[in-house]
Amino acid sequence: NFVAALAHGMPVGAGFSAGSANETAGATTRLAAVVAALGVATIMLLAAPLVARIPAPVLAAVVIAALTHALAIAPLRRLFVLDRDQWIALAAALAVIIFGVLNGMLIAIALSIGALLHRLSQPRLSELGQLGSSHDFVDRAFHDNAHGIPGVAIFRPNAPLFFANAEKILGDIVLACARQPAGTVIILSLEESDDLDSSALEALGEFNQHLASNAMPLHLARAHDRVRELLTATGMGALARDATFSVADAVALVAGQPVERGDG
Repeated sequence: NFVAALAHGMPVGAGFSAGSANETAGATTRLAAVVAALGVATIMLLAAPLVARIPAPVLAAVVIAALTHALAIAPLRRLFVLDRDQWIALAAALAVIIFGVLNGMLIAIALSIGALLHRLSQPRLSELGQLGSSHDFVDRAFHDNAHGIPGVAIFRPNAPLFFANAEKILGDIVLACARQPAGTVIILSLEESDDLDSSALEALGEFNQHLASNAMPLHLARAHDRVRELLTATGMGALARDATFSVADAVALVAGQPVERGDG
């Protein structure tokens, strides 16, 4: 591979067709690249004039035959069944055909990043309820036997809070809180957020102030240590001190029961 780079050649064993040929031959280690390099060198030294006379359509047929198995429709059908990334896969295939392998893959990566940001920017918001008398709090939309806690509303964003979604998520919670009676305690589970950017911190501060002005105390549950540090550094030490490591502990704290908050 080093010599090929110096001679403006192609990397040995690289490329879709070469990789497919290696796989078909049963290659499992890097020794396959050495064997391929020796084979290519042998052909160049002993059979170069003969290779030069092979018609281009024949070489194309060899490459197509090596890639035939990659044209299976089953993987794409599976994406449609899962309803995940099927359009990105189709766009990637089209981009490779139109712009080439490298540019097509770059376009596919850009589309994947865009789709991820779009998905994270519009996450689903769950309202949690308790399963019986256990410590388990689950999404009430999926568990009919989960019940609410009187005087408490528990919400969980199903994505990390960051600049692209913090205002929307917290705004949706504000709308949901408007349907709650005055004095309701709001518990926000941050289990999906192991860190917060400046936009999310600012939105969380405004959210806390809005709830306080409407006589709705805010408690954070499942708050990570890094999140607590950031809250303290940005002047929200009270939220950090009252934050708990579980939803059940947050509910117990609201009820006036002693809990271990790990605040040192």
